[in-house]
Amino acid sequence: MTDGIRNGKRVAIQGVAGCYHDAAAHAYFGGGVDTVACDTFQKMFEELASDASMLGIMAIENTIAGSLLQNHELLRTSAMQVVGEYKMRISHTLCALPGQSIDSLTEVNSHPMALMQCEQYLHRHPNLRMIEKFDTAGSAREIAENKLTGHAAICGEYAARLYGLEILESGIETNKRNFTRFLILADPSSLQEVRPSERDIDKSSVVFTLPHSTGALSKVLTILSFYDINLTKIQSMPIVGREWEYRFYIDLAFDSYHRYRQAVDAVRPLTNDLRILGEYTACQNELI
Repeated sequence: MTDGIRNGKRVAIQGVAGCYHDAAAHAYFGGGVDTVACDTFQKMFEELASDASMLGIMAIENTIAGSLLQNHELLRTSAMQVVGEYKMRISHTLCALPGQSIDSLTEVNSHPMALMQCEQYLHRHPNLRMIEKFDTAGSAREIAENKLTGHAAICGEYAARLYGLEILESGIETNKRNFTRFLILADPSSLQEVRPSERDIDKSSVVFTLPHSTGALSKVLTILSFYDINLTKIQSMPIVGREWEYRFYIDLAFDSYHRYRQAVDAVRPLTNDLRILGEYTACQNELI
């Protein structure tokens, strides 16, 4: 994606300003991006459907929580195409209104997942009563807007600085190897503008179902291996109303776009409803 495309674009995100989706959008697209906050991922897809010029960024998997299954389905049932990916380390901070100390605080607010990810740190501070909130960045915004003394938020550094809170301690998450992978989404009508050139495409996401027969998946994997296609992810989901049948979401990495397309053509007769969800350049940012 060129710098001209990265900047000056409207990008739909799930969450309030300052959330990890917002931080990922600014990291990927650059400082000139205008993010459009949506309460839910469903609302985000509705926003994208209403404006073909808008892009989206959506978490698809996390190294601790695993795959976001709902988002796989939202992508499949939408018209959106994947045009890129971004991987970001999720690091939490403890922040509060300026001038306060950790010992003077009485409660900490955040999303339940963030509170869980900082459990060891919070156990060392029994004075902080844990209060679950809808959003990490929303917790920071609430403290800032209502000038809540005695309250702390667990959120990202981006949110803390956006709402003018003082960071009392950084890197308070228990597991330091916490990363989220985000997908960049675009309307099919804008693919020519935003999708990488064919020579830069080295990854794709596809979805298909298989006939309920012996060795069906094994045959597909054997063909992909023959064409030197690497599976970086495979996710199965049950098909509602069709007992013991599954839909497969797979990510493919390859060196040759031509051989990748040959592989897709070769496995298509063995699958049902095969759809390419997107072709893009694999993320190369350093995970530190």
